[in-house]
Order: sequence, then structure tokens, then C-alpha cells
Amino acid sequence: MSQWPRTDEMLEWIRTIVARGIRRPGYPADAWTEQWAARKLRAYGLDVELEPVRVPRWVPRSAELTVRRDGQEASGRGELRVEGFPLPFTAPSRGTTAPLVRLADAPAHPGALAVDELRLTELPQAYVRSLATSSYDPEGVFDTLVQTLPFGPRLNQVVEPALAAKSAGYVGALDFPWETRDYYVPYDAVERPIPGLWLRPSDTRRVLDLMDKGPCTGTLTSSSRLTDALSHNVVATLPGASDHWVIIASHHDAPWASAVEDGTGIALVLAAARHWAGVPREQRPHNLLFLLTAGHMVHAAGTRAFIDRHRDLLPDVVLQMHRDHAALRCVPRDGGLEPTDDPEVRWWFTTQEPPLEQLVHQSIAAEGLRRSHVLRPDVFSPMPPTDGAFFHPEGVRLVHFLSAPMYLVDSSDTLDKVDAEGLLPLSRAAARIVRGTAGWVP
Repeated sequence: MSQWPRTDEMLEWIRTIVARGIRRPGYPADAWTEQWAARKLRAYGLDVELEPVRVPRWVPRSAELTVRRDGQEASGRGELRVEGFPLPFTAPSRGTTAPLVRLADAPAHPGALAVDELRLTELPQAYVRSLATSSYDPEGVFDTLVQTLPFGPRLNQVVEPALAAKSAGYVGALDFPWETRDYYVPYDAVERPIPGLWLRPSDTRRVLDLMDKGPCTGTLTSSSRLTDALSHNVVATLPGASDHWVIIASHHDAPWASAVEDGTGIALVLAAARHWAGVPREQRPHNLLFLLTAGHMVHAAGTRAFIDRHRDLLPDVVLQMHRDHAALRCVPRDGGLEPTDDPEVRWWFTTQEPPLEQLVHQSIAAEGLRRSHVLRPDVFSPMPPTDGAFFHPEGVRLVHFLSAPMYLVDSSDTLDKVDAEGLLPLSRAAARIVRGTAGWVP
């Protein structure tokens, strides 16, 4: 008989993963996590394979910005030194010295250090509702609720204006509602040829205040190491009652120790595997494949590798489900983030087929998953903003669950921000959707 794990069991899985430390691609904690997940899946009786994926391993060490008022070097006055976080995949530098200018003025000052004051995007949910196929909002909060996304307006393309302006370096001056410099963006694994760093908001204000007093020169130092590493996709299967397949997936790497991103996704995939392993084969509507991919933080390397390796399987896939981020909404308080009792807005990117869209909405409502939107996969961009995005251009029918809290790629993604109350309802809703595809064909 099928048995769902208890909420405290799922939380213990997440706690166990987080305790291993930072899970960036190629890091020891990520390698440990894929082996741990494989053992859990085998214990449920699934056939499990670890499929190799080559990933770049980026290891930051330190970053610092020194700012001096021009003309005051000799006196030592007007000098400021602040520590930052190296921008992922930007070039290391032992010291790049150049005038400091704001990013908007950088095209007129080639060779300068471009200072970019970055704010996170605010997204009114009334607008998202106008784009949605349907919404489930029994509280009626979408009229006024505004969500803070984990990205600025350029997403991963933060350095590009500085590159176009021929700047010598990029200074990411964070203007966030909490104190942090641990912003893991960009994560597309594109090597940028200039150094860069992120500054916490309090240091941003100090740097900008000094620049406002007159021309300044900065020295940017950044130390990091980039090597190749071997990671693995965890692929587990259960036979079902048809010759077709349902793929249920998330990823196992993360920008930090990251409880929500994607400790919760791992837990949701493991819960689904445990559930379906307890269901007799003839009651499983299709063959089931459970997938934990490598290298989400390096341009979804594992998802792309899986598709390339299993392209002949895709015509037989009835549904591909991705499970990303059971997150609590947070509010800024005293320089940090305080979790509320409410879930972050839930997005369900769903292929535009009325029976599927209706099935997803009914499953959401049946499990009381408030603050949900059912959205077409390309509503925000050509592909959904999920680790499973690359299934979409392959023409695979999909349902991708995702929430995007403001702290998603920050080190403040800690256990207290997991939507514990949502873990089992999210799991049961996914099972309802899978059961609802009985008799469907690709």
C-alpha cells in the first residue's frame, strides 16, 4: 500500500542535505547528495543509474573594492575598503585600478569600473493573474499582493552592459531589502572576461556616497578558481501499466547549502518515488522515471545532458513534471529576512491543452494550494524559468511547479524558509496529476 512520508521526515531529508554544506556543481556536498539520493531510491525498490555529466566547478575565494577620492591619496582621507563576493564566472584579478563611474555613464568612460546599483524586480500578482490560464486564490490576495523576485531586470545578464561599454570591471552594488553580498548571479556558466564583485547594501551606500562627493578611483581585486568536474544525474525507474512514461524531476545542486533551492525539490521527488513504489504496478498509469539532475547552476547542464542521452525516449513521454522550491514568503526585518506563515506565490507552467490545464487546476484546488497561478510555459520567456526548461522546445507535454522567493540564490536560503505545510499537499497534487493522465498518449 502506498505510504506518503510524514512532513517531519521530509524536513529531515532537507536538513540532512543542508548539513553537508554548499552544493555547487562539482563540490563534495553535491557529490555526497547524489549518492545519498541514489541510496534512498534504491531502498524504495527502484532501478537506479548514475549518469555522468561534466560540469565547470567554480570556487570563489575573496573579493575587495578599495575606493579613493581623487586628489586625496596622499592624505589617506576619503579612502574606503569593502569586502564583496566574486561574481560567478567573472575573471579573477590581483588588482584592477580605474575610475569609478555609474553603469549608465560607463559608455562614455571606457576602461572604467562600472558601478551598477541593482534592485530586485517587483511583480504585481494582479498582472500575473491577467496572464494566467487560471488562478487559485481563495484568500483574494492577488488584487494587492506584490512579489519580489530574486532577479533584477536583466536576469543573468548583469555584466553585459559593462562589457558593451568596454569597462575594466563590474561592481554590483546591491540595493536589496536585506543585508547580503552572497548573491549567486549569474549562474549560466558563461565566462565573463572582466572581474566583478557584489557589495552588500550598506557598503553600496558608502561607495555611492563617496562617489557623490567627487571623482573616485577604485581598485577591484577578485580571487576564484575554475576547473572541470564530474557530476551525475540520478535516474530511477518504476514500471507501470502503459508503454509510455511520466518523468518527475528536480535538481540536486544549489548555489549555497540552500534548503529551498533545491532541497525541497529533492524531497518532493523522493516523496513521489516512495509513494509510487507502494502502488501496485497495474495502478501506475505509466512507466515512471524519477530524475535528479546535476548542474542546474551551470545552465541546466544535467537537464541538457539527459535530453541528449535519452532523446529516443521523448516521443514516449506523456508528461514531464518538474518540482522546484516549496518556499515561504519572507519580509525584510532588521537587515534580515523573516519568514511569514504564507507560501511564496506558486507558478504551475503547464502545456496549453485544456484537459491538462483543467487537471492541474483541479489538483491545486483539491489540495488547497493557495496563491497558485496556472501559466503557459512561455508566458515570461521562450522557455519556462525552471531547471526543466529544455524539455519545452522538444515538444514534451509538461507541468512545472516553481516558486521564486527573493532569497532563492542567496545564502539566506535556510531551513526556516521551507514551506513545511506545503510539502505533502504539493506531493499529493502531483500524484493527482499523474493519475489523471491514465489513458493519455504523448
